[in-house]
Amino acid sequence: MSVAEMNAWVVGRPGPMPRDPSGGPGPVEFARLPVPVPGDGEVLIEVEACAVCRTDLHLAEGDLAPRRPRTVPGHEAVGRVVESRSGVVAPGTRVGVAWLRSTCGRCRYCRRGLENLCPESRYTGWDADGGYAEYAVAPAEYVYPLPEDRPAEVLAPLLCAGIIGYRALLRADLPPGGRLGVYGFGASAHLTAQAAIAQGASVHVFTRSAAARELALELGAASAAGSYDAPPEPLDAAILFAPVGDLVPVALAALDRGGTLAVAGIHLTDIPALNYQDHLFQERTLRSVTANTRADGHAYLAQAAAHPPRVTTTPYPFAEAARALSDLAADRVRGAAVLTMR
Repeated sequence: MSVAEMNAWVVGRPGPMPRDPSGGPGPVEFARLPVPVPGDGEVLIEVEACAVCRTDLHLAEGDLAPRRPRTVPGHEAVGRVVESRSGVVAPGTRVGVAWLRSTCGRCRYCRRGLENLCPESRYTGWDADGGYAEYAVAPAEYVYPLPEDRPAEVLAPLLCAGIIGYRALLRADLPPGGRLGVYGFGASAHLTAQAAIAQGASVHVFTRSAAARELALELGAASAAGSYDAPPEPLDAAILFAPVGDLVPVALAALDRGGTLAVAGIHLTDIPALNYQDHLFQERTLRSVTANTRADGHAYLAQAAAHPPRVTTTPYPFAEAARALSDLAADRVRGAAVLTMR
């Protein structure tokens, strides 16, 4: 590469992200870094866009303990391969870089198709630098080929918000034509709700944001109410996207007999005491969602290519990554926040 350095954002000292965008960049810092060099089996990608995930916010604020100093966050990056040291992906290929970065391939979880539970799993924007940069390196076997005919801004949220929502919907065991509750309505939830509606489900959304409730109804939700409100009918399944432990008993109590609650976030505040009779009896189930497998990613992206969802985005110039995180922290983002390089 002739370019020796690149622009990037790094997490300096984790701490509260200013809710007022005029409060400065907070824990994230703009930096000049060397362009990364791909190793064996890796590709170098020129980034076109990178979506802003709540996990990035958790890393910046310290809810997710940093695994290395001054990490470049971002794990929903769309770009083009400019250098390849693998026989898997050729230069010029448009690809997506997602959260799951590598696994051992040998442990009992990997052998059972549960690589998301691999004890040696590594993650983009946490264990290694991610997509808040002009260039990123990723293992070739963990990137996803992407179509040429869709804008990078629309594709980027699919790489985590879409994929993890897909896995959460599987974990929720929603029956055909069932009633699904969605708690929180950000990037992942607005894609997952569409997938469930396409399957014939009645979707009920619960969120504190009036703008998010409006979006939910626009996308076909049967109802939209406040976070702690009761549903208009018992739920067969529910997914908790909001990182708020107080909502776990609320969602469990809203389930019908045999219903399942899937908790989709990597971080959750403490869950208050559960009452067995009110929250778990009658075979209600509480499940967590841990990352995703590559099979999940390929399945969801194939589904999204065949039936493109309406991806609602709030775009930000790359230079305004700190403002994007600030707006996400303050619930000012409609749909998914996306950093655009051009």
